[in-house]
Amino acid sequence: MYHVPVLLKESICGLKIKPNGIYVDCTFGGGGHSAAILENLGAEGKLFAFDQDLDAYKNTLSNSKFTFVHGNFKYLDNFLKYYGIEKVDGILADLGVSSHHFDESKRGFSYRFDGKLDMRMNQKSELTAEKVLNDYAEERLADVFYQYGELRNSRQIAKKIVVERAKMRIETIFQFVEILKPFYAKGRENKELAPIFQAIRIEVNGELNSLKMLLEQSVKMLANNGRIVIITYHSLEDRLVKNFFKTGNFEGIAEKDFYGNLIAPLQPINNKVITATEHELLQNSRSRSAKLRVAEKIIINDL
Repeated sequence: MYHVPVLLKESICGLKIKPNGIYVDCTFGGGGHSAAILENLGAEGKLFAFDQDLDAYKNTLSNSKFTFVHGNFKYLDNFLKYYGIEKVDGILADLGVSSHHFDESKRGFSYRFDGKLDMRMNQKSELTAEKVLNDYAEERLADVFYQYGELRNSRQIAKKIVVERAKMRIETIFQFVEILKPFYAKGRENKELAPIFQAIRIEVNGELNSLKMLLEQSVKMLANNGRIVIITYHSLEDRLVKNFFKTGNFEGIAEKDFYGNLIAPLQPINNKVITATEHELLQNSRSRSAKLRVAEKIIINDL
């Protein structure tokens, strides 16, 4: 299977779908979430599904209400305007990496298989994991590991990489894993290698910047009382979403008007994050770290 949709029932419930509404699935992947949205749409409803990975196009749904958009969701506004859409009733984004990406050794997302150090979600992009590891200056590498992997030993990891690449260019996953041996203990590979690979992947794909652009555009693109549903998998993503939903900015700084009312264009629907049920956890290990947040567009100065 290409990809098992996470928190499917909760996502659909959070969108509060109108039969004649216009909806966006920002991360089409295997089409699981999109298929569920279509089931809730009437004859006049529309669904636009984004994915920058052309592999996902193989899963395109044959439905007159469905439009596949090959592109990054950070360009949501531009693509929808191309299709004559000014406002939408709901936006869904299932962030992170699909099971398809992890299971395809040639894509280079997982340390379980050998292959080229790629990690591109958009295979037409120029920046790869190999280029990051071999071409970035030591200080910049350390910043990537610290900011996107939250690694306290980021400087030591960066220094080790620079020393090793001077001997031979780092080109494969197993070659890189061998270099990292001083930084993980046997039996703890999953815990200690995962944040290193996560950091490189986020850098290669500009994931946090794309998420910020999506959230900012959602305020403009959502119709009044429209909803946005975001599924996150690590603290960096979740912090951005939580802060933006609550305060309208990524720092989480509450701004109030003259009367003491919070100035924020979105109203969180679930103040407590939604996580997977025990049943789903048994069926889908990817749900283990999934967190779902829902917010609704509210009227502020005719936004």
